[in-house]
Amino acid sequence: MNFLTKMRIMAQVYHWRLTWNRKDLHYPPPVKDNPKFMTAWDAVKLIPDGSVIANSGMGGNQRTALLFWAIRDSFLKEGRPKNLTVLTVGGQGGRGKAPGTLEELAYEGLNTRLFTAHTETFKGQLHLAEEGKIEIQCGLIGIMTFMFREQIEGRDYFITETGIGTFIDPRVGNGSPIAPPNAPQYVEVTPDGKLKFTMPLLDTAMFNAPAADRKGNIYFKGSSVIGDAKNIAKAAKKNNGRTLVNVGRIVEEGYDDDYLSAEYVDAVVYWPGTEQSGTIKHRKYWDCFTPHSTMPVDEGLARVRLINKTLGIMPIRRPIDDVMARLATKLFADHANKGDYVDIGIGLPEEVARLLHESGVMKKLNMLTEAGAVGGVAAPGVFFGAAINPDKVIPSSDVFDMMYKRLDWVVLGMLQADSQGNVNVSKRGKGPKNHVGPGGFIDLVTCAKSILFCGAWGARSKVEVRGDKVKVIAPGIPKFVDKVDEITFNGQEALKHGKNVYYVSQVGAFKLTSRGMELIYVMPGVDIQKDILDVCPMKIVMPESGAPQVVGPEVVTGKEFRFELHG
Repeated sequence: MNFLTKMRIMAQVYHWRLTWNRKDLHYPPPVKDNPKFMTAWDAVKLIPDGSVIANSGMGGNQRTALLFWAIRDSFLKEGRPKNLTVLTVGGQGGRGKAPGTLEELAYEGLNTRLFTAHTETFKGQLHLAEEGKIEIQCGLIGIMTFMFREQIEGRDYFITETGIGTFIDPRVGNGSPIAPPNAPQYVEVTPDGKLKFTMPLLDTAMFNAPAADRKGNIYFKGSSVIGDAKNIAKAAKKNNGRTLVNVGRIVEEGYDDDYLSAEYVDAVVYWPGTEQSGTIKHRKYWDCFTPHSTMPVDEGLARVRLINKTLGIMPIRRPIDDVMARLATKLFADHANKGDYVDIGIGLPEEVARLLHESGVMKKLNMLTEAGAVGGVAAPGVFFGAAINPDKVIPSSDVFDMMYKRLDWVVLGMLQADSQGNVNVSKRGKGPKNHVGPGGFIDLVTCAKSILFCGAWGARSKVEVRGDKVKVIAPGIPKFVDKVDEITFNGQEALKHGKNVYYVSQVGAFKLTSRGMELIYVMPGVDIQKDILDVCPMKIVMPESGAPQVVGPEVVTGKEFRFELHG
């Protein structure tokens, strides 16, 4: 990426940041002879009090910002619509910072119930939950997206083995309620021991799409994700409801063969500020997020990383994080095969994705994302859910169909791991404000044959790289504990199903076995007794050979670090 391109992208980000509250709820519809075209202000008047709204999108992708603002302003000025239930799978909140997200609905009496798989980003709603002013229910991304599709067929439930042995299983944890504790339970155990998930019937669908033609057909060419858009529109029709779509372009009929027929659409709201993804408008969309990309992958990755860095949301990685990523990548490559189907999560796993891409090994794998990108390289940060140069972009339900049929590997982060191999990623502490939500985590670990977790050795730990050795200065608060605070992954269930499970940290790596959590790798320079056994509450077993393998210096220094897949 050349200097001028960098300056242009940075200027784009700064302009976006300075104007991110700018909106026009009365922007005149460009199509005058079709009553489906209307302003955002008029469109939200179609939403009745007590409506159940389903929204599509993930992270910064597919935000229906103008309609969120319109609902909020209508409620504040006219007192309606009110008592809304919101169904949304991805983290479509703004973490209390970014405007134009579902947090615009975080007012007492406006959004009174929220179903989501990723609670962490909804700081506004979590604040209301702390005050007892909203009901929050936890779902799973894959199961929620399947239930949207089920509603098209007239069903409001989905029965599955996914989630057995985790906190979403009422026999183990709270089930679906996050707040208040006595909220209704939307997960029940069937007579044969499976889990039956239910969800309210949606009557309003809302999503952002690239374009509409003058008949009101909605086109997805140029989308970074399609998500649940098609399914929620069809479900709304089945439930005698309505669909509101926010678009950024008006095109001629036949613009693309991938479209949603106008028969499913009740309101089309055109606004030139409608975004493809964070900072990027549909009218000037980036084709690197689409199967039609003409941009090299490295150029696209450099651009999205620059935006994340400029926005200040790229985590600062330390040398020890690079070491951990190399160990995780080595472990993955030692056991994976060419052609494997792989999903890689957000956070430290993104560093594994970076190494797989930079080495060229990723080209020999089939990469997937929960939002529906197939192939390409998963986009980081605010763009999570999209991919750079995907082979195709499909609905979320379709990609989960693929994953449930075959997912060879998943690489995920973790907050805690314990003596039984259980992992917590969904709860940081007490109360709604500390609930993260599982996102697609529980679906992914259920689908995958092999699972690789990455996480720090301790909270606020200090582990440093010194030459070709690793030195533990301070172990911090243990993240490898005897019992996790909440079971998001059940290690014993995984063993029962024959899964291979690995855990990589800054001091080494573990494998879950029938004997327990086996220390299989240790970093050079780490004293097993002093740095691991003496400070770790988790019960650890040594390999039957007697000692774990010491990691090679190439993993620590990065010099001559190479890896290849089997097959």
